Amino acid sequence: MTETLFGAPPRYPDVPDGQVSGSRLEKALRAGKFVITSELNPPDSADPDDVYQAAQPLGEVVDAINATDASGANCHMSSLGISALLSQSGYDVVYQVSCRDRNRIAIQGDVLGAAALGVRNVLCLTGDGVGAGDQPGAKPVFDFDSISLLRTLRTMRDQGVFLSGRKITRPPKLFLGAAENPCVTPHEWRPERLAKKVEAGADFIQTNYIYDVPLFEKFMARVRDLGLDKRAFILAGVGPIASAKAARWIRSNVPGIHIPDAVIDRVEQAEKPAEEGKRICVELIQQIRDIAGVAGIHVMAYRKEHLVSEIIREAGVLQMGRRKIAQPT
Repeated sequence: MTETLFGAPPRYPDVPDGQVSGSRLEKALRAGKFVITSELNPPDSADPDDVYQAAQPLGEVVDAINATDASGANCHMSSLGISALLSQSGYDVVYQVSCRDRNRIAIQGDVLGAAALGVRNVLCLTGDGVGAGDQPGAKPVFDFDSISLLRTLRTMRDQGVFLSGRKITRPPKLFLGAAENPCVTPHEWRPERLAKKVEAGADFIQTNYIYDVPLFEKFMARVRDLGLDKRAFILAGVGPIASAKAARWIRSNVPGIHIPDAVIDRVEQAEKPAEEGKRICVELIQQIRDIAGVAGIHVMAYRKEHLVSEIIREAGVLQMGRRKIAQPT
């Protein structure tokens, strides 16, 4: 092999016994570690240093970094580009793939390309509609949804073929993920929706923001009843609240995010609302980590990577190490 822009390409790794991908995220989860992931929100830039600067505070506290794929239907540096930069720099990355913008031909090719660059974790998303973004005239694709995407990537990984049936000479080794939103009504239907994603091939799940712990506990109780915590690793999504105004806007405009009045009132009455919002996030992590079936947390704060690092350190989860959690097969 010749040298590339990133230096010598990594050797395609052997996969350890009991794993499907060889990723550090998978290894940590299967070892029983309470895992922490976060998101690197992509820059509106072609400068790789913008990616590296955002990744640095995250890399000190998380097991893997998500590269988001035009979330909110807004254009930024591509998730594939960010995944390549992070992977070649030694980070374990979760490559997010949205079905909104590419058809099945492009997606299958992109995933092979990502795997060749060392990416092992893929999060399968349907994607927000184009009307939610700043270019509503864009043409949506949605050739797949998240469930059909999961099935496709599992087929590529496990059977070594494209959807056409054509053989892949070296199948990608992937740890497949999906998103779930426990707070979307009807609440009783969400675990059954999660079951479909697990059946389609999801090895791990990252949820949307959780601000209502009792509601999430009910969700997890049903997840355990269905045995889903024994088939996939559940990472609960959390994030700080900047202000009461921001919280009300999110609750009214972002589907599926439920923020109780008591949480908003607490932020509004605080002398320093942003600090209180951060404190609430820390408390949420400390409550969620003790819920049976939860294998880790996914901390999100849009373009505030240093704040994510502070929250994780203050929550005291960095040294949790091994713990007895369900071990998905």
